[in-house]
Amino acid sequence: MKIRNIIKRFSIRQLFRLSRLLLQNPWYIIPTLRATKRTMIICDSLFGKAHHKNGKANAFRHALWNILICQKTYIHSKNEKKSIVWTQKITDLHEKLAPNKAIAEAMDLHNNRLGRLYFKSLSSASEEETVAFLKEKTKNANLIKDIEGVKQFQDDLVHLSDEND
Repeated sequence: MKIRNIIKRFSIRQLFRLSRLLLQNPWYIIPTLRATKRTMIICDSLFGKAHHKNGKANAFRHALWNILICQKTYIHSKNEKKSIVWTQKITDLHEKLAPNKAIAEAMDLHNNRLGRLYFKSLSSASEEETVAFLKEKTKNANLIKDIEGVKQFQDDLVHLSDEND
């Protein structure tokens, strides 16, 4: 989906929130967009359309997206914490602007958090190393049925469905 089409769906309040965040850190806009585009290219290549569902491929995508945003903004910031804080703000805002069912949102936020956590050990990793690392983590992703499941697996990726993984 094109960015223009996504933005058209936003309310004035949502546009204001997004604009305010982007204006606070304008030098992170391009790296964030590049990380987002790269995430989608990688996931399309590895999983086809399955990463748009709620399976392991989706868990992979959310974690990868957070890692890549952190890595690409880290190049500019030279500060892990700043990159992690920015990434959390932008990905949390995404979840608010594109609302899901409560369980799917909890899953996405959880996998986003793990991506930022993984970044700490992958800050200077190549894209290939990052993808290989995350593929291994995805193999052990846990199927959950409710929000309590998210809490149960604090250190592991989670997913809601085994469909099309």
